[in-house]
Amino acid sequence: MWTSLAVGLAALVAPSQAGLRFGCSTLSIQRLDPIVQPGINPSTHVHQIIGGNMFNASVDPTIDVGNAASCTTCVFAEDFSNYWTATLYFKHRNGTYKRVKQYPNADLVNGVQGGMTVYYTQQDFNSNGNQKITAFKPGFRMTVGKPTTNTKDQAVKNTGIRYTCLQTIMTRGAETPDFPTKPCPAGIMAIHHFPACWDGKNLDSADHQSHMYDTGKGGFQVAGPCPSSHPVRMPQVALETMWNTTEFNDKSLWPTDGSQPFYWSTDDDTGYSSHADYLFGWKGDSLQKAMDSSCMFDACGNGNPLKTQNAAQMNACKIKTFVDEPVDGWLPQLPGAPSFIKA
Repeated sequence: MWTSLAVGLAALVAPSQAGLRFGCSTLSIQRLDPIVQPGINPSTHVHQIIGGNMFNASVDPTIDVGNAASCTTCVFAEDFSNYWTATLYFKHRNGTYKRVKQYPNADLVNGVQGGMTVYYTQQDFNSNGNQKITAFKPGFRMTVGKPTTNTKDQAVKNTGIRYTCLQTIMTRGAETPDFPTKPCPAGIMAIHHFPACWDGKNLDSADHQSHMYDTGKGGFQVAGPCPSSHPVRMPQVALETMWNTTEFNDKSLWPTDGSQPFYWSTDDDTGYSSHADYLFGWKGDSLQKAMDSSCMFDACGNGNPLKTQNAAQMNACKIKTFVDEPVDGWLPQLPGAPSFIKA
């Protein structure tokens, strides 16, 4: 996510070799979390998931997902990774909840259904830099943010997790650590930047974060050098989710006190609990080939060096629903009725 509109415009006109930017359609929306709550069906709260069809309540870390999966909702056909975040809900002043739909980012393959935009950048939005970027390994997984984050001070420190109140689909900048407090003309974009420095040893850790180290400065700025404890520079993975909140811009639907009405599926109406999960699943050495190239965004497809697929192929990839419960329509409570710990 650009840190300002000016930076964003500069990125569009400057010679750019920033790596990958691609869309992925929604794979599933249900209460499963194979990283934080493996084997638990259902997990605590609803997630919106993109990527490969190996996603399940539990994904064995010894399995090479890139070789085991058979389809993906992502435009790059060799990316069978899974990416997921909490799901956004609107709370009506009468106390019922309705899931907010996602819509695709600009300049992506036509026909993408919901989902997210995924980035793998190397230095910043304009340059690959001159560092060796090491691709993730089979079995690798990580998270960013925590569903238990409950204060603004904590949220501010998570520089890679922000929101933008979209004036148009192309709006960039004006990022906040909490939900916008006024209706947004084009919806709300949720932004997640994962850390990019690896300890070089562990594919995961007990908290799913300690094996990584974040030297990011927010947005697509050039990150600081990796420390000796985490010396291996990996791709900077980032997610953008465009939540179409425009259906709910009528203030007569909002709480009578005028407070903002959106909730993460964790039962958080502050926005502080925003978090995301990543489970690596690129096939073979395809991601390393991309990181070793100088291609830019769509130019990395069509065999240069990555294989691409069309929207119909992306949208055809599905998994079964493992949790038999409604997640759409007007609901009397959030699925699972999670209890977010407020400050």
